[in-house]
Amino acid sequence: MSEVLKVESLKMYYRMGQTYVKAVDDVSFEVQKGKCLGLAGESGSGKTSIATTIMRILPKNGQIISGSIYLDGQDVMKLSDEEFRKIRWVKVAMVPQASMNAFDPVFTIGDQIMEAIQTHKNVTKDEAMSRVKELFQLVGIDPSRINNYPHEFSGGMKQRAAIAMALANNPDVIILDEPTTALDVIVQAQVLSLLRNLKQKLNISMILITHDLSIIADICDSVAVIYGGKVVEYGDIYKIYKNPKHPYTQGLLGAFPNIKAKKQKLIGIPGAPPNLANPPSGCRFHPRCPYAFDRCKVEEPKLKEVEPGHFVACHLYDKGD
Repeated sequence: MSEVLKVESLKMYYRMGQTYVKAVDDVSFEVQKGKCLGLAGESGSGKTSIATTIMRILPKNGQIISGSIYLDGQDVMKLSDEEFRKIRWVKVAMVPQASMNAFDPVFTIGDQIMEAIQTHKNVTKDEAMSRVKELFQLVGIDPSRINNYPHEFSGGMKQRAAIAMALANNPDVIILDEPTTALDVIVQAQVLSLLRNLKQKLNISMILITHDLSIIADICDSVAVIYGGKVVEYGDIYKIYKNPKHPYTQGLLGAFPNIKAKKQKLIGIPGAPPNLANPPSGCRFHPRCPYAFDRCKVEEPKLKEVEPGHFVACHLYDKGD
């Protein structure tokens, strides 16, 4: 099985005056065809910055420092902005956070999705409209609503429409940033069911960004746990959830309720995420880690395979190195 998307040693910093915020700092992972990778971590860990770096839709103060991003084997980091613009939304697409507010209120939903199609494909208006109707059916919206304006859609329908727009040009990879945020639990379940069905029906690859570990367990095949702009644990979802190695991953799972387990008190992670303009030396988690020792404070751990398909960046597993 070959990877559709491969990220290698990616670094992206935000310039803030005379300093740099190291939001994405040497991140590597891959997404296989038809599989879903979850990006998990606290707010401010760098999950969305990873997504916007892949999409190259950074703010003016965002700067890609180094690294490679391969789409179907092509290093798209070597493409100019104009060249990449031709494959954005074609090879890789994104459903942004707060996508329910992403539509222009003065144009119909159908017209906005048509524009996304006609920008990249040489098709007539009728052909584009036919494609929009197909997309509406695919995501569970009545095609008769094609001429409705955003305010005429409920929150769940807007979320489905945003997914339809991302799918408009049959991308190889779709990135979903907190796709269930601000939705009630019933609509959230419907959106998750839709994503499962799309993954199976279209054999599409996905990156799912969320702080909700239950959603990752439900949808994803693998997970990358992000802390302080770095991947601290990465691999098969079942291996990591069953036997988390990194203290941060253990803390995240320990702070999340398990309705099937014996009733117990949830334990939060003490402290706060690091200031990425001035991150701590060594392991970035060491100020909050209950197992930190001297080496953790001075030497940055490298991501290493501790068992087949399971990688962790922690000195607890490389004391002999």
